[in-house]
Amino acid sequence: MKTAWQRQTKDFGHGQNTNRDQSSKYSCLVFDNRGIGESHKPLARYSTSEMAKDTLELIDHIGWTQDRELHVIGVSMGGMIAQELALLIPERIASLSLVSTGPRIFNTVGWFENLRNRINLLYPKALDVQLAEIKSRMFSESWLNEPDAEGHFPTNGDRFAAQEVKKRRDVNGFSKKGFVCQVLAAGWHHKSAKQLEELGDKVGRERIMVVHGTEDRMVTPPHGEVLCKELGGEERGLTKVIVEGRGHGLPMDWRRDFTKLIGKFVERTQAL
Repeated sequence: MKTAWQRQTKDFGHGQNTNRDQSSKYSCLVFDNRGIGESHKPLARYSTSEMAKDTLELIDHIGWTQDRELHVIGVSMGGMIAQELALLIPERIASLSLVSTGPRIFNTVGWFENLRNRINLLYPKALDVQLAEIKSRMFSESWLNEPDAEGHFPTNGDRFAAQEVKKRRDVNGFSKKGFVCQVLAAGWHHKSAKQLEELGDKVGRERIMVVHGTEDRMVTPPHGEVLCKELGGEERGLTKVIVEGRGHGLPMDWRRDFTKLIGKFVERTQAL
């Protein structure tokens, strides 16, 4: 949901925290993909390629159509959609940051654990059990136990749990139908080595950054390694950042450093 980007919207769009001088530089666009939040929730087979077309229609509508105008940042399934978008309009991409994502989902944890994890995504559980599991899969233990940066909750983990409960109580914005459709879209995402080679050629590898946390238990680190390799690797100009001790939700788990990293990459690629 677009609320997941509230910290970066504050940092870049409103000039708070670590980037007080950046609010006059950037216009930020955050939105809900189909199936969640305030977007429509059709009952259909969702795909990352179709959601990339949704994104393209939106940015065309607001008039962001110039060459090398878009700095695209995608996390998890958003990173998969970002790959599809870059293949649609490579000439319009100024920078492409692919965070906690992969070219396709493959098994890195063993057959039995992989099957159990997939079943657990859809198996009904008590809310407190669900929250404990998603916190473990999304974030590093150190971040969860740190005091809440805003000062309203005892820990970051408590704030995330409160936000998650609020989201799930919004039965119109967060529906089981939309959630399942999105899970399946991420599971079906598949970009071959040949397609990623084409993406790297057309966008320019000096404009692409792959970022992954070593404690990511949602999209495990080998996915980031394969993505980096098949895009062409560091030896051909791509930027790879491996974040030690951090999890899947890097915009939260690694907020200040993440914001600085994105800001510097945007500035560097803007000058190309």
